[in-house]
Amino acid sequence: MKQLGLLVRLIIGIIAGMLIGLCGGWFGIADTTGFVAVIRLLATFTSLFSTFLSFMIPLIIIAYITVGMAELGKKANRLFGLTLLLAYGTTTISGFLTFFIGKAFLPSLIKPITGDILESNAFEPFFTIEVTPIFGVMTALVLAFVLGIGMANLKGDSMLKVFRDLQNIVSGVLRHVIIPLIPVHIAGLFANISAEGRLAATVKMFASLYAIIIVLQLLYILSQFLLASGVCRKNHLKSIKNVAPAYFTALGTQSSASTIPVALNCAYSNNVNRDVADFVGPLCASINLNGYTICLVLGSMGIMLASGMNPTLAVFAPFILMLGVTMVAAPGVPGGGVMAALGLITSMLGFTDPMQQLIIALHFSQDSFGTAANVTGDQALALIVDEVDRKSGKA
Repeated sequence: MKQLGLLVRLIIGIIAGMLIGLCGGWFGIADTTGFVAVIRLLATFTSLFSTFLSFMIPLIIIAYITVGMAELGKKANRLFGLTLLLAYGTTTISGFLTFFIGKAFLPSLIKPITGDILESNAFEPFFTIEVTPIFGVMTALVLAFVLGIGMANLKGDSMLKVFRDLQNIVSGVLRHVIIPLIPVHIAGLFANISAEGRLAATVKMFASLYAIIIVLQLLYILSQFLLASGVCRKNHLKSIKNVAPAYFTALGTQSSASTIPVALNCAYSNNVNRDVADFVGPLCASINLNGYTICLVLGSMGIMLASGMNPTLAVFAPFILMLGVTMVAAPGVPGGGVMAALGLITSMLGFTDPMQQLIIALHFSQDSFGTAANVTGDQALALIVDEVDRKSGKA
């Protein structure tokens, strides 16, 4: 199983969970068959995994945002501010545009998943364990900003080394514990959904969200190169064909960081100055995550609608603004975007445990396309930064 890609393992987990859940639902909750026992066992695992994940979220925020802010602050490059502004600006703009598009189309596509069956057929875990996080999500965010900015202005780096070690520990937990167990977690989620009779409505919701997210990500790529064409006063839509290798590499690796060597060659092919490409490419791999933003905003809206909640601009505006900051330090592992944002989704949007599981499942299932959109958008930003650099050099 380890040799299979994460997406393949996720699909296997979803199918297996649906089949187990359907069989358990057919036999009935009062039955003592093995299928019901398996569903309850998966529910137990899902409960324990969710508890552990909730415990890890503040640590993920502290480890990545603190180090990310400190290291970004130490970069001495005159183009750093421009690149950061472009990345954050396009990320927040894509988030708001996604919200308005979602507001226009999602209410007619996604209806609340309700009914007495939700109360009557609950497959409870065998036992639960309560583990309280060290501190709350907002406390972790504020502390991370204070420590990160503070370390960026310190002369020494002894404290930064400590937090880098913490980041390595958290990254190891993500890579070797959380990420490998995600397919089992998703299997438990879909087993419960199937057994409770919510499979058809949930699959319909996922299909609608999945299709709109991918379309929006492709439109985002097109808009970024249109922006580059306007800034550079040159038709850069022709440049899209040169970045295709980076797009398809990202589809396979699910990691912007792993795609950096290919992305740099693509930038060179588009005649971006090598010094600019070498700076913008690796930096944007960490801070320009528009593809993830589109998925998280639209996915959160869809899940809220399915849960009978109303996603309003008043709720989503601060969430999108904070999401743009949080994405700067998203872990460079498959699914890292949703792990970094899960605390915001929970605290600012009011997601319950089942809703968190759904956004995790949705994000992981389209993570390849989100990463590919991120990487391709980086190429457009490199063209813009390169044009500004050329003009400033002539001035």
